[in-house]
Amino acid sequence: MCRNAILLLCALLSVYSCQKPAQEDAHLKLWYNQPASKWVEALPIGNGRLGAMVFGTPAQERLQLNEETVWAGQPNNNNYAEAKQYLPKVRELLFQHKWKEAQDLVNEKMFPTTAKGFNQGMPYQPVGDLNIAFAGHENPENYYRELNLNNALTTTRYTIDNVEYTRESFAAFGGDVIIVKLTASQPGKLNFSAWLTSPQEKTECSAAGDEVVLKGITGDHEGLEGKVKFTAEVKIVPEKGTVAANDSAIVVSDANSATIYISMASNFVHYNDVSGDENAKAKNFLETALAKGYDKLKSDHIAQYQKYFNRVSIDLGTTDSVKKPTDVRILEFAKSNDPQLAALYFQFGRYLLISSSQPGGQPATLQGIWNDMITPPWDSKYTTNINAEMNYWPAEVTNLAELHEPFIKMVKEVAQTGVATAETMYGARGWVMHHNTDIWRVTAPVDYAEPGMWPSGEAWFSEHLWERYLYSGDKTYLAEVYPTMKGAAQFMLDFMVPEPENGYLVMAPSNSPENGFPPEGVTNSYGIAMDIELAFELFSNVIEASETLGIDHDFADSLKTARDKLPPLKIGQYGQLQEWFFDWDNPEDHHRHVSPLYALYPSYMISPYRTPELFDAARNFLNYRGDPATGWSMGWKVCLWARFQDGNRAYKLITDQIKLSDSQLTDFNGGGTYPNMFDAHPPFQIDGNFGCTAGIAEMFMQSHDGAVHILPALPDVWAAGSVKGLRARGGFLVEDIEWENGEIKTLKIKSTIGGNLRLRSYWALAAANGNKLQPAEGTNSNPLFSLPETPKPLISEKAQLKETGVKPVFEYDVATETGREYEFKISSENL
Repeated sequence: MCRNAILLLCALLSVYSCQKPAQEDAHLKLWYNQPASKWVEALPIGNGRLGAMVFGTPAQERLQLNEETVWAGQPNNNNYAEAKQYLPKVRELLFQHKWKEAQDLVNEKMFPTTAKGFNQGMPYQPVGDLNIAFAGHENPENYYRELNLNNALTTTRYTIDNVEYTRESFAAFGGDVIIVKLTASQPGKLNFSAWLTSPQEKTECSAAGDEVVLKGITGDHEGLEGKVKFTAEVKIVPEKGTVAANDSAIVVSDANSATIYISMASNFVHYNDVSGDENAKAKNFLETALAKGYDKLKSDHIAQYQKYFNRVSIDLGTTDSVKKPTDVRILEFAKSNDPQLAALYFQFGRYLLISSSQPGGQPATLQGIWNDMITPPWDSKYTTNINAEMNYWPAEVTNLAELHEPFIKMVKEVAQTGVATAETMYGARGWVMHHNTDIWRVTAPVDYAEPGMWPSGEAWFSEHLWERYLYSGDKTYLAEVYPTMKGAAQFMLDFMVPEPENGYLVMAPSNSPENGFPPEGVTNSYGIAMDIELAFELFSNVIEASETLGIDHDFADSLKTARDKLPPLKIGQYGQLQEWFFDWDNPEDHHRHVSPLYALYPSYMISPYRTPELFDAARNFLNYRGDPATGWSMGWKVCLWARFQDGNRAYKLITDQIKLSDSQLTDFNGGGTYPNMFDAHPPFQIDGNFGCTAGIAEMFMQSHDGAVHILPALPDVWAAGSVKGLRARGGFLVEDIEWENGEIKTLKIKSTIGGNLRLRSYWALAAANGNKLQPAEGTNSNPLFSLPETPKPLISEKAQLKETGVKPVFEYDVATETGREYEFKISSENL
């Protein structure tokens, strides 16, 4: 997207996204009475490009530093031309049900393995650490540290010999540096030394005057030479006292206070260009920040951050639990009455997205922007069979639409690199995305066949392009992304082949992400439920986009023909939504991936009103999978139980997810939440934070199923509360939902683009002035709520299905005008 288009989109969004400044919530803080002893106890700060983990140790502070473009390797692709000739044989074996033989052939002949000279994607890597030593600060009193979500500032405070020392840190929005402000309550009492270190092998560090500089090159990985050069430049500006260089450190003596400016940059320009000047960029960022000064940087930072954060507020009530440190509250959450912790978790998810994904930058990785390892788990890259997409589930609904842009940009970039993969490996048109990519936008399969032979990532990526349109109604944007969506559909059209029994079009080979079927645990198969859902949704969305834009009618017709040849979804012998083409599901399978339920969330294919049989089958599937799982899986399940309109079960999953892991307060080290509120897979994966945040929003409001449904999954424990500022599809801003005794009290919705507002509620509603509303009839006339008809499922004779059990609803149609606010209340019909 060109810069002017980004500015125009942000301007349009600001019409309905920006809220009046919210009053600071004193409880929107993560706070602790001891310093971090490990990385998952440190507090994250970030401005999209730069990130740091702040430990708060009195005697030696550590800020672990990241810059979003510091990755191993260099521009490359991992396309494997030999794969294409073996594709027919693999399909032949699959259609003969020789599953293991087929998968073994994929591993041996179709995979670009390291042994064949191909890499499996590059890791995201750290820059290093800023270390600040304070002699004599080993035994502090009155220790306190916090991360304030109201203003994105971390503070550490303690007392030594009746002197109070304070440290304030932030990654400056609008400033492109990280700031640390050190103060002492008595003059001349601030003494410290500061230096930079790095786990990178190729680095050099120097200090002169009041500056210390670290220069380095990222590492080689799997045979690919590292060519990302980076520079970290630190300048210390004391008030009073003295500052001097000592070897590779800066020493400050007898100061009243000091401001530390941290600038970082790399030579990365684009996924195929590393010709930038990292030294010049870092120097420019630093000089610009110094010219602004601390006070201006801080005020600009808070203003820009709050422009995003203050759009949404949530109040679920408070109890005395807020008086306890955050890690204690996490430990006690499941057995305590602490509704504010759920609100804090929700807002922390929004904070993390604001801090790790800004327009014009890179999308949030598997760990957002925070990583301290040279080779982090799963390389901290982009796992695209759910995790990368889950990172952006909160973007639209929680009113952070601009922050979706880095992911949208990545989709466009892999659509470019994926063209060569589609042609080279499969002889297909369009573009393909497998289950991983990185900053170099590789698109070929990685790792091995079991998880890697999944050629459907282009469809899931394209879902984000379409969803963004549904929230805004911006046809200029739709025309811009249409070619990318079309390219994904072209690939699926070319890759699909008719299976021999019924002639259904199927993706072959593929897998239901990372899950194996009996008896051998093989994953590679065909006609997998998730592939059917992704293809149906992609084809339907491209057809709708074609009709909306009035273009490409012949191609849309070809998609309609192919869509009619997709297999129907199936309901198996246990009453479950089948995961595979054959009824292989095991009720005792508790795999972390719940891939067939893509059709329920994030998609729109399954509904209690339109597809009641599939709705019950999907619910049976999820019940068989169970609740406890990896952190991100539980985040997905919160979303799913919200879509099942079961608020109590969704809340139960929240208590499973907000379960303290890897802390001195507990022996538990499984899926849950770390002391610093990061999601525990384990290890840390940020997608669980984002998934749960999106799920909490779904409990308050849903707009995927033909209407704006208010309080669809409110749990009993949140009998009273309010949420302000959520966004619904159709360009509607849900300015205020307030409820008491589990019922709507106040509802305010603003229409930003006009059109029909279909309201869905468990309670009869009226206009705020008492006027009756028009009951809804037929299909919603607003095209942004248009839904294709989900084909009828094939149902096993052994399946036993139940009614949906959802509450009856009232539906109303309100003709809205652009820019007008509409207010509703409970109707006297309920009395």
